[in-house]
Amino acid sequence: MRAVWVEEFGGPEVLVPGEAPDAEAGPGQALVEVAYANITFVETQLRSGTGPFAPKLPAIPGNGVGGTVRAVGPGVDPALAGRRVVTSTGGSGAYAELVAVPADGLVEVPAPLRLDDAVALLADGRTATWLMRASGAGSGDRVLVTAAAGGVGTLLVQLATAAGAQVVAAAGGDRKVALATALGAKVAVDYRRPDWTERVRESVGGVDLVLDGVGGALGRSAFDLLGEGGRMLSFGLASGTWTDVPEEEARRRGVRTLRPALDPADVRDLTERALRAAADGRLHPVIGQRFELARAAEAHAAIEARATVGKTLLEVRPEQTRE
Repeated sequence: MRAVWVEEFGGPEVLVPGEAPDAEAGPGQALVEVAYANITFVETQLRSGTGPFAPKLPAIPGNGVGGTVRAVGPGVDPALAGRRVVTSTGGSGAYAELVAVPADGLVEVPAPLRLDDAVALLADGRTATWLMRASGAGSGDRVLVTAAAGGVGTLLVQLATAAGAQVVAAAGGDRKVALATALGAKVAVDYRRPDWTERVRESVGGVDLVLDGVGGALGRSAFDLLGEGGRMLSFGLASGTWTDVPEEEARRRGVRTLRPALDPADVRDLTERALRAAADGRLHPVIGQRFELARAAEAHAAIEARATVGKTLLEVRPEQTRE
């Protein structure tokens, strides 16, 4: 089968197309013919050797796919064969034509929903749904979303708006600001401008909740927009570092720093909720760019250059129904 390999840590160029033995379904497993592979920012860090852990090399990267069940192993219901599913792959192996995964981890894709949209929601959809629940974002809240044009950010803008919040979107560049506005943000600012926080204060006076996927200096500036009773939930470090907010300072300011833990038992429910919302037309994943499997290096380079919007997918065997 075709696959993409990493044999050494480094830049995007270490992602090399090649061949691998065909995956086979063992006991309790299902064999999925991959249509699309999900790419996350963390995968670019793992490839470079700067991620939260160091994968054993050589490896086929990637942790999420969508496709059709081709076969099942012993102990698995044969009726699964032929169904459209999304699934995590256990941390590696997704950049390939076939994956063998635990059958109990498969999530069936609702009939009205396209596979590419489902894959775009596999990681980001459940994350955004969880963040909304954990933060308590709701009607009347002024919610600042950083990296608002990214995979999770575009979903948070939609979900918070639907919940009745006034969404303030911070994104980098005119194209991304325009996207956040189109998705429902009441205020959208370019965080590359030095006066972006002043523009937020002029527009809404401050914020009640920060959902921060960037961290670093940007996250710190976002924290400074919170008043007494505000809350901040940091869930990403696209800048390379977490937002530095000492607990003592947060208490002095009357701000709560939320640090929820995702219960693994909730992952399936959160994923299914996101898929149902999209199938019902209540949530619209933004797939900003698509790359053929052999162009995985270009996909990683685009993400690292901050040249992407929404979700980035690898097309392995795309559905023929895609417009």
